[in-house]
Amino acid sequence: MGKRPDLRVAGLLTLGCVLGLSACGLQVEYEDGVEGVVNVRRLTEAQYRNTVEEAFGREIEVSGRFEPEMREEGLLAVGSAQLSITPSGFQQYFAMAKSVAATTMSEDMRGEVLPCAPTDAAKADEACARQAIADIGGKLFRRPLDEAELTERVAIISDVANEKQDFYQGMALGLASLMVSPDFLFRMERAEAVPGKTGKVRLDGYSKASRLSYFFWDSAPDAELLEAAASGDIHTKKGLEAQVARLASSERLTDGARAFFDDVLHFEKFSTLTKDPDIYPKYSLAVAKSAQEQTLRTLVDHLVEQDGDYRDVFTTRKTFLDRTMAAIYKVPYLGEGDWVEYTIPEDDEREGVLTHVSFLSLFSHPGRSSPTLRGVALNEMYLCTPTPLPPANVDFSIVNDTGNMELPTVRDRLQVHATNDACANCHNLSDPVGLTLENFDSLGQFRTRENDHPIDVRADLWGEKVEGAQGLATSLRGNEDVPACLVQNVFAYGVGRAVHPTENAFLDEQIETFAKNGYRYPALMTQIALTPEFFDFEPVTEETLEQFAEAESASLEGGSK
Repeated sequence: MGKRPDLRVAGLLTLGCVLGLSACGLQVEYEDGVEGVVNVRRLTEAQYRNTVEEAFGREIEVSGRFEPEMREEGLLAVGSAQLSITPSGFQQYFAMAKSVAATTMSEDMRGEVLPCAPTDAAKADEACARQAIADIGGKLFRRPLDEAELTERVAIISDVANEKQDFYQGMALGLASLMVSPDFLFRMERAEAVPGKTGKVRLDGYSKASRLSYFFWDSAPDAELLEAAASGDIHTKKGLEAQVARLASSERLTDGARAFFDDVLHFEKFSTLTKDPDIYPKYSLAVAKSAQEQTLRTLVDHLVEQDGDYRDVFTTRKTFLDRTMAAIYKVPYLGEGDWVEYTIPEDDEREGVLTHVSFLSLFSHPGRSSPTLRGVALNEMYLCTPTPLPPANVDFSIVNDTGNMELPTVRDRLQVHATNDACANCHNLSDPVGLTLENFDSLGQFRTRENDHPIDVRADLWGEKVEGAQGLATSLRGNEDVPACLVQNVFAYGVGRAVHPTENAFLDEQIETFAKNGYRYPALMTQIALTPEFFDFEPVTEETLEQFAEAESASLEGGSK
């Protein structure tokens, strides 16, 4: 047998690093300014795809099953710091890595991807392999590879190239090994000693660059940002301001904004959303995709392209429709392209993003609306007010009995249900908000009656009387907790962790600045990214690593039984 390296062995070593973390070389003693990994965040599916595109210069088809994500403190971005990779998940990543590598080393594409060509395609070429791995690996890892990382992969490429008499087969295996590394699959944020300040540490330049690029663009740093990291310019006030201004003014800010709101609005739940086909025959996967796209287009247009006031997302009548959404809203589709601008008529009850099909259908039951689900979601996403989980023994039979003609509307059923002391506190928080949206059914279609009884959409909210979706929209636009919640979510999303109580004063300053800037989203991103707090980190402790390893070991043992 030849000396071809078995990537399954390399994969197991990588998997041990991914699962155990301590095998990744984390150092946690910071008294003397020791360098080491201080934060580990798994790439989302979108970030994986975007990083692959950034590394290879074009969009590449990535097929496979990604590991489930986890929501913490209302955000997947916060939950990503708690995620590892399961053995079955690693196999999926391995399969995707091989597929991407094979595509990039195909005859049609290799010339675009590689910075060099081998002197003989039937033999190993260590010089070209080293140059290619250094170039592509630096983009995938978002930092330069060290000598050991380069040498190991050049050896893999050379062994395979000689055995198979094909340099490009060797390169494909070398690239695949990069893409199953924790340094690609995870955002490894590293600390370094601050020059001239004993005992002080900071995020290194490449970690800063990644934090900025994924915050603004949801993708890996581009060449200019990596150069600012390499030169140290990113550590200077002038250099940081220049990069932040460039990122914020780029067309790619729309990608970052879409990713942020996709997270905040819980759009991942559409993958499991179902509707009763007998009641809602119009619902389909196409409707789910179009509903998400409508809301994201509306938000990006208003907040990024028009640089509009964030508070107006609740009252704007400007949106976008395709033929699918026009059919759901029962309005004519007058455009020629896939999507066209549409202005909701003044006499229409709809107003703002809360009356989009995306919100109304996502937070409803398969066969009926749910003021409770809608109220809980609105409180969490737009007011940062979580609702406690219900007790395990709650009886929902009254609420679920839609055929009870003595309680014909959901308002009637909820009022009886909420007489239970164990339920009242939570329902008093969520139900009034959701009841104002009861003119919209589980699919988000307008109605005025339920079980042939008129629907009452009045509620007392935040000390004022509100009626219907328009009343709710107006109330939210003037609610100071709404922009405060956005500031909190933007910061937590960027740093990948929950906000600490000690940071309340900092957040208050950011909220005040946000208001002074006219509640503009790009300005909010910029002001937060220029604060020292944006680059703060919590040192990883040995105890944390041990607990993580023990939990993963127990999980693996349980899964093998």
